[in-house]
Amino acid sequence: MATPPHPIHDGTTPGYARALWLGMGMNLGYGVIEVAAGLLSGSQALKADSLDFLGDGLVSLLALLAIRWTLRSRAKVALAQGIFLGLLGLGVLGQTIAEFSQPRLPEGGMILIFGLMALAINILSALLLIPYRKGDASAEAVWLFARNDAIGNVGVVVAAGLVIWTGAAWPDRVVALLVAGLFLQSAFAILRDARADLARAP
Repeated sequence: MATPPHPIHDGTTPGYARALWLGMGMNLGYGVIEVAAGLLSGSQALKADSLDFLGDGLVSLLALLAIRWTLRSRAKVALAQGIFLGLLGLGVLGQTIAEFSQPRLPEGGMILIFGLMALAINILSALLLIPYRKGDASAEAVWLFARNDAIGNVGVVVAAGLVIWTGAAWPDRVVALLVAGLFLQSAFAILRDARADLARAP
């Protein structure tokens, strides 16, 4: 028997607010921890991932505030979410390019430990949001942030292994560039969906 598709919800589905609260708490809490880990380890990939965590928490907060607003208002929130993600992507891109000239070798062991912890948190966060990923632009923005976190964490773990194996900093920088690219691609998708919601909103 075929599995039915996930229903499209309007942002007020029971359980959605609970998932947002849990996700926001986990992301903001671990984001602060990972900022410190990125600074201590010298890892650009961890720094980029920490911004993704903090961004995810803030996007969840915006979605919570807008949860009972009209479709037009939620679409405007999604526009803000998309612009925010795009700015994060540009910031990570610029900082990472600058880091290529820095000789410091990041601490591969620390990157691996914090990357694995982050991956576990993001898998849990994504699982909480899977039932609600089909909805308006704001709900899809929250899902894209969570998905980006999980993908970015896989990249961080791979970067850690390559840093340890090669004794070079370039894997860490390359993963940070890939995370920045993922930010920008998702920002484009969020802005596109938000404009579509605005066009069909009364």
